[in-house]
Amino acid sequence: MDIPMIPFAEGQAKLSWPGLLAAFEAGHRMPRAEIGDTFLYRRDDTLLSRSAWIDGMGVAVKSAVIMPGNPGRGQPLINGAVNLYSDENGLLEAIVDFHLVTKWKTAGDSLLAASKLARKDVKNILIVGAGVVGRSVREAYGTLFPDAQFTIWNRSPEGAQAMAAEFEGLTVAGDLEEAIGAADVIVSATMSSEPVIRGAWLKPGQHIDLIGAYRPDMREVDDEAMARASVYVDSYDTTVEHIGELIEPLKSGALKREEIVADFYDLSAFQRQSDDEITIAKNGGGAHLDLMTSRYILNAWNG
Repeated sequence: MDIPMIPFAEGQAKLSWPGLLAAFEAGHRMPRAEIGDTFLYRRDDTLLSRSAWIDGMGVAVKSAVIMPGNPGRGQPLINGAVNLYSDENGLLEAIVDFHLVTKWKTAGDSLLAASKLARKDVKNILIVGAGVVGRSVREAYGTLFPDAQFTIWNRSPEGAQAMAAEFEGLTVAGDLEEAIGAADVIVSATMSSEPVIRGAWLKPGQHIDLIGAYRPDMREVDDEAMARASVYVDSYDTTVEHIGELIEPLKSGALKREEIVADFYDLSAFQRQSDDEITIAKNGGGAHLDLMTSRYILNAWNG
């Protein structure tokens, strides 16, 4: 049997953001995933393998080799692939480009939260962080909110200007506090270890998607933001005890564990209670979402 190897451009041409959201919803109606991460190190280099098994869907192992010296050699910092295995017999079904899975999984994860929690009258969306994920967010959220005005803020104004040049109608914000005050939806995709978004800047009715922080020493919002908002996560298993965004406010008492409203395995609870409620959704991006994304990609590839 020929095993398909699905590259980035050819695979992406067959995908849609609404299709991915439907796959995520279906995947979260299945049994909760078993997940596991493995890290191996060689001096500054890292091998990260993330695996997930969903009964009825199959197995995915996503491996990434991160070599900080590569950019200086004109090579990509991160290389990898996702192996997708049959749930029925364990046979390898596909090898999928690492960057394809990561792009669609990461932006789609938060897009699903926004589709449930953002108000229906969204007019202004602020993206914080003009990196690769910020660009994916602009693409993804533009399909869900086609009439919204998008604004980008970045620590480096040059980075924001470069991203704005790539997307028609994308404007650059000079002052972050002012831009947050004008936004209905805020999507943060930074690598910050200190909060860049202050709870004092938030206004009633806003929805905030937090993507960037993924380690215990990383945060994008402060305790006041977490205390003011109704807080949701994509998965309890990959966020609550693993990411500083939740570890620190839980430790300080700004947030209590029982106050985290729901994860994606209870999508019926993903709904705002009033137009004035502030909602925050934390994206942990676990391996189970890599599996759901890879399965969606293979199904789309096969037509």
